[in-house]
Amino acid sequence: MFKKLFIRNKFFLPLITIPLILSLVGLVFIFEASAVNSARQFSDSLHYLKSQAVWIFLGLIIMTIFSFLDYKKLYFLSFISLIFTIVLLVVVLIPGVGSKIGGARRWIDFGFFSLQPTELAKFSVIIYLSSWFSVKEKKRFLPFITLISFLVFLIILQPDMGTAIIIFLISLIIYYFSGANFMDFVYIFGGSVISIYFLIKLSPYRFNRLLAFLNPSIDPLGISYHINQIFISLSSGGFFGRGFGASRQKYLFLPEAHTDSIYAIIGEEYGFIGGLILISLYFIFVYKIYHLIRLVPDRLSRLIVIGIFAFFNLQFIINLAGMTGLFPIVGVPIPFLSYGGSNLLISFALIGIMLNIERRVKV
Repeated sequence: MFKKLFIRNKFFLPLITIPLILSLVGLVFIFEASAVNSARQFSDSLHYLKSQAVWIFLGLIIMTIFSFLDYKKLYFLSFISLIFTIVLLVVVLIPGVGSKIGGARRWIDFGFFSLQPTELAKFSVIIYLSSWFSVKEKKRFLPFITLISFLVFLIILQPDMGTAIIIFLISLIIYYFSGANFMDFVYIFGGSVISIYFLIKLSPYRFNRLLAFLNPSIDPLGISYHINQIFISLSSGGFFGRGFGASRQKYLFLPEAHTDSIYAIIGEEYGFIGGLILISLYFIFVYKIYHLIRLVPDRLSRLIVIGIFAFFNLQFIINLAGMTGLFPIVGVPIPFLSYGGSNLLISFALIGIMLNIERRVKV
């Protein structure tokens, strides 16, 4: 008994401990990166720190609830979750209801907190598609691609290209591992290329982001300002970094310093070594998720954990690739580190689901 308990803790304890460590590290750097801006906006340098601490606390409560909720019940909740998500994605587009920040209408303000429906969409897509595809059926390609195209369309209208990409890729990954035909992906690839071309062609800001990605020096004070400030942050960190609290870019030079660009602040203060430690922690975390995929008891749990694996990996990879110039900056948060309640709550909810599945694994 004790041997089994030891083996179980050895394999699955990191599913809890690493997110907690990353959340606490994120809390420190959110304060570091936001103190100046927070004092200017709210006359309280601790505003974002206190808000994120509350979200972490609520996230742990939600994680606990989902860890005791039988994951098989998600099969019956998945359709309700999807309908609720679609309603919110439509509502957020209504002027006067959806809050418009930085030219994007992505938040619904409830007074004491703001909800970002796109984060709930990630959760709903994982549990709905996993539930749907847990039962094999023929001729599901057209309903699948219609549903995902509709969701992506609603998200692009906000606009939120980064989340649209992540939801699209999570959906494809779950669809692939459910036993999809190869030809389905040929059609999807062709349609995706055409769609991306028109999205870039019809939207100046997307075209500008592409230009900034291809040539960061094209307009250092304009369209490529953000990526250049990230490069300055990372390069000035060197091997060991400037030291804790010594970042210069946090003084309103680096846009979104406490959200999407928080990795750049960490790299500036703790250098290559700090960034490497951070990446190593993420690697261990996602490896444990991969290990769980190999041990899951049934098809439903396998597809759910595959979706969760994709959820964390895609956000981390796309964010980090954007920070290092390997991918255009698309406004994707880095899990547990970036400021934001919606993403944090969904992340902890998914961890809770994995813990529930883990209880049914025979070690």
